[in-house]
Amino acid sequence: MENNQTTTPVFTPLADDAFLSLGTQQIAYIKSVALPDGAHAVGIFSADGQPMAAAASIEIAQALIRQHELEPALVH
Repeated sequence: MENNQTTTPVFTPLADDAFLSLGTQQIAYIKSVALPDGAHAVGIFSADGQPMAAAASIEIAQALIRQHELEPALVH
């Protein structure tokens, strides 16, 4: 005998800590920043927003991120 009942998946929201940790091991963000001396650079940030490095251009920032086996994401 066949069971024709379907079940609706239950949505369980992520805890705040679990949500904040999404992408931390895969993504680094790139955005324009002003350095303390007033110069402009491209900042590299971890997924949780921690500054990691600065580069002279987006291309250099992307290369640095990929060298560390992360995926770059631009932030406007």
